[in-house]
Amino acid sequence: MIDALDARIVRLYTLEPRISVLEASRQLGIARATVSSRLEKLQASGAIRSWAPSLDPGSFGYPVLAFCFLTIEQPHGHDRVVDALVDIPEIIEVHTVSGESDLLVKVAARSNSDLQRVLDAMAVTEVVVRSSTVLALNTHFEARTLPLFEAAAK
Repeated sequence: MIDALDARIVRLYTLEPRISVLEASRQLGIARATVSSRLEKLQASGAIRSWAPSLDPGSFGYPVLAFCFLTIEQPHGHDRVVDALVDIPEIIEVHTVSGESDLLVKVAARSNSDLQRVLDAMAVTEVVVRSSTVLALNTHFEARTLPLFEAAAK
């Protein structure tokens, strides 16, 4: 379980990801050991998944963002498709979904024609039967989990 103190610590690290544990303890008015143990607990539980930097594909040459709905060859199953898709670096996320499609794939591309190349790479896996692609015109926010984490602490 998480509590209000966990939420305060995570909020601070979300706003200032490079802050030291000592400075966090000063700003939060709690012991350094408390901050450290809480962070370790949150990481061990999986609530904090990574300390890796958040990368923006548009800033390093991949400004086109698309969401592809894939229908797969059912006898092959999802694992075979995911194993094939993981080798395509432009694929950022893959989710199994309900509805008419089987997978939702988030893709970054250099241009629309580059997106077509990525779509073709997905199609040649021979396990994708059909795809439908939607281009993102603007991103208002993404990876927005802090409000959810804070709500869980209440």
